Parts: sequence; C-alpha cells; structure tokens
Amino acid sequence: MELVVVSVLGADRVGIVAGIAGALAKHNANIVDIAQTVVRDIFSMIMIVDISKADVDIAGLRAELEEVGRRLGVMVAVHHIDVFRYMQRI
Repeated sequence: MELVVVSVLGADRVGIVAGIAGALAKHNANIVDIAQTVVRDIFSMIMIVDISKADVDIAGLRAELEEVGRRLGVMVAVHHIDVFRYMQRI
C-alpha cells in the first residue's frame, strides 16, 4: 500500500465529505480509515488513503483535492504517511 494522509478543515457545510470522497473515488484512491468531527461548526476530517491503485500520483491528487477544497470553502492538505512516521525520528 502507498498511504497518504488527507486532512480537511473549515466551516461545516453540507457536501464536504461527499466532495472529498468523490474526488478520491474518481481516481480509484481507497479510503482505508477516516475520522471526522464538528466542533462549534468547525469541521475537521482526517483520512488515510491508499493511492497504490490510483490513476494519479500524490502531487496530482493534492492539486485536485486542494481545488475541491477551494470550491467547498475548506482547507485540504495531502501528505505521504511517511512524513508523519519520520517526524518521530527528528
């Protein structure tokens, strides 16, 4: 598996999960874990996504999800999971 971490943050509104998940499905990226919450109307979500069978690389996926985030009015970040694993070593 090639895993990436997708984080989403912004004012809560209808369609955020659908918009992000739809973009992932469009590129055959598989959501393997997801957590989301809303605190005082602020939406946050973290997804672990397998892109090993996706038709785009991480840079392409990041660009598309950032564009989807702009349309939805939320911030989207995409990082390879190794970024988080190696943070512990620094």
